[in-house]
Amino acid sequence: MCGRYTRYLTWSEIHRLYRLTAPAEVGRNDAPRYNIAPTDEVPFITAADDGNHRLRTGRWWLVPFWAKEMPKGTMFNARIEGVDTTPAFRDAFKSKRCLIPADGYYEWTISPADGKKDPWHIFQPGHAPFSFAGLWAYNSNLDVTSCTIITEPTAAPINQIHDRQPIMLDPAYYDAWLDPKTPADDLKEILSHDIDGSLQFYRVGREVNAAAINKQPNDNARMIEPIALL
Repeated sequence: MCGRYTRYLTWSEIHRLYRLTAPAEVGRNDAPRYNIAPTDEVPFITAADDGNHRLRTGRWWLVPFWAKEMPKGTMFNARIEGVDTTPAFRDAFKSKRCLIPADGYYEWTISPADGKKDPWHIFQPGHAPFSFAGLWAYNSNLDVTSCTIITEPTAAPINQIHDRQPIMLDPAYYDAWLDPKTPADDLKEILSHDIDGSLQFYRVGREVNAAAINKQPNDNARMIEPIALL
């Protein structure tokens, strides 16, 4: 599952993926992030009324619109197998879909040497920016805007290190995915158009693992440096 990701390219590079027209969206200059963890505030893209795209920010951990308290279960990922039927996700799947800009993410394997978790940085060729397919919600009870990333079973090459992967949507399907008028019966077929088959990866240092404990020292460019494998 996708539990950490990166967004270290400049906003102008990521901006090219979307039709963002408001001055505050075009002129953003967000600091690079090398270790984004669940519950962090993140930008995501939704449909806008004028046919373009709108930038929002929210908590990476979905809080359904009907929730009376913050969810205690794991809500930063939504499995494609039940995204249209699970109560926490089905309403957002119908009408509140989003794209989450990124340029990489992390996955873990267990080291046979000491039984600890070894992180791997996963990215597109050339570290090109891309979009996770996601869902979002606004909860007026708690005044929380939030989002989640949709995942699917892995295929090559990521099946070498994990059995799940986030869906990185083909840009040709961005508009159809975001459009609230897209028929619900078409949505899973749209999600089948991903760009996950071209992913590359290498192992990185275990400092990544500590982000939830001490984020500041563990959210820097060292996080994505490859380490030599013995």
